[in-house]
Amino acid sequence: MKVDKKFHAKVLLVDDEEDFTDALSKRLEARNLKVMAVNCGEDAIHMANEHSFDAIILDLAMPGMDGLETLQQIKAKHPDAEIIILTGHASVENSVKAMKIGAEDLLEKPVDIADLLNKIETAHNKRVVILQEKSKEEIEKILKSKGW
Repeated sequence: MKVDKKFHAKVLLVDDEEDFTDALSKRLEARNLKVMAVNCGEDAIHMANEHSFDAIILDLAMPGMDGLETLQQIKAKHPDAEIIILTGHASVENSVKAMKIGAEDLLEKPVDIADLLNKIETAHNKRVVILQEKSKEEIEKILKSKGW
């Protein structure tokens, strides 16, 4: 899948390596994505509660609250969140756990930017469909309550 040049998405990047988040943020922003970056799980949860993201790119191996716990807490409050795991420490066990909790996909570092952009675009498109469906349901609920 080739990424559309007009493709725009709002992305949350979560990784404890600040140099990595800075570099990846710049690469994604150069491709017209709006990126917010945080360096710990607690901040990721706060950002997910305060903002709506098309995709959340989440590292698994972080000190303190790790990626699995962060994933679990975000999905508990935001079950429709599109979360892509990006890790340099992929294990089969953690990958399976992440997918069971609700991660959409898993990529290993160093990540190919084209692969990551494709995953973000897929997450964005899925999110658009979910939001359209929710809007449709809300409109139907309003119409039924008005008795028109």
